[in-house]
Amino acid sequence: MSHRIGRRKNVKKGFQFTLMVVGASGLGRTTFINTLCDADVVPKRECDEPEMAHIEEGIKIKPYTVELDEDGVKISLTVVDTPGFGDMIDNEYCFQEILGYLEQQYDDILSEESRIKRNPRFRDNRVHALLYFIAPTGHSLREIDIELMKRLSPRINVIPVIGKSDTMTPSELAEFKKRVMEDIAHYNIPIYNFPYDPEEDDEETVEENSELRSLLPFALIGCEEEIVVNGRKIRARQYPWGFVEVDNAQHCDFTKLRAALLVTHLQDLKEITHDYLYENYRTEKLSRSADNLSEEESDEEEQQHSRAKEEQLRKEDEKLNEMEVKVQRELQDKQDELWKKEQQLKSLEAQA
Repeated sequence: MSHRIGRRKNVKKGFQFTLMVVGASGLGRTTFINTLCDADVVPKRECDEPEMAHIEEGIKIKPYTVELDEDGVKISLTVVDTPGFGDMIDNEYCFQEILGYLEQQYDDILSEESRIKRNPRFRDNRVHALLYFIAPTGHSLREIDIELMKRLSPRINVIPVIGKSDTMTPSELAEFKKRVMEDIAHYNIPIYNFPYDPEEDDEETVEENSELRSLLPFALIGCEEEIVVNGRKIRARQYPWGFVEVDNAQHCDFTKLRAALLVTHLQDLKEITHDYLYENYRTEKLSRSADNLSEEESDEEEQQHSRAKEEQLRKEDEKLNEMEVKVQRELQDKQDELWKKEQQLKSLEAQA
């Protein structure tokens, strides 16, 4: 009963949800974010100057927050964009920057939990899901795809998606999805695969999650413009042979993914982030701190032992010095006594 009451309070108060979007330039990240929010959240990137094209700017991490209303439920959605990912020859810095950002949010929570008096205005900025945009190559996952998802999956719910999926035919897309999932299984990449338990979950949940799992990786098409078709406005891309509708589940997986993120699986993603991903990080962090503390204590004990040994040696040296002085004094006294006796003997011999 209390769980249901808490849930009703959350619905009334609204939800806070943070989504990170990662992918190489040109895969439609910006368009997707603006389509998801139905607003110009991320400004269009200006074309680079030709003479500056050789300069590697590196990755930037930019959060954007927008207020949404989903069937009367308020959602404060923060989308963290990552322009510049994959643009460099060596992307090690990109991996470190993204991972560092995710862990910094966990550190902020850990620090807040450790306070005696909590900050009532503290904002939880932990990232609950990451959409990783895969290029529609039609082949298999690239090394950068595998490395990124493997590195980040211990810290965040990774959901793979295919950007600009309308560049592939339906049969090519189906085959590519199959190859991507085979690679994910082969490299043991723990993605968020809409988990369910047939024995514990109700039939509706099993069916819903099973369908979403079958769509992985989600095929996405982004479009902010509207066209008129049969007298109604739709978000779609116009081609010479026809159009591709963003909000049509027959054309792409955008509506299914949006509903999962902002409605059906929002709470599950938040709970996994807090109960599993954050707790694992917290345990690792505190264990490392405890190990470091033990090492420091061990070093301190060793130093104390060393100081005690030095003190003991100093005292023993002082005792030896005292004994040496005492022996020298006794020897001198005996020599003086012997000299006196010799003088007395000489005096007696002279008198005789």
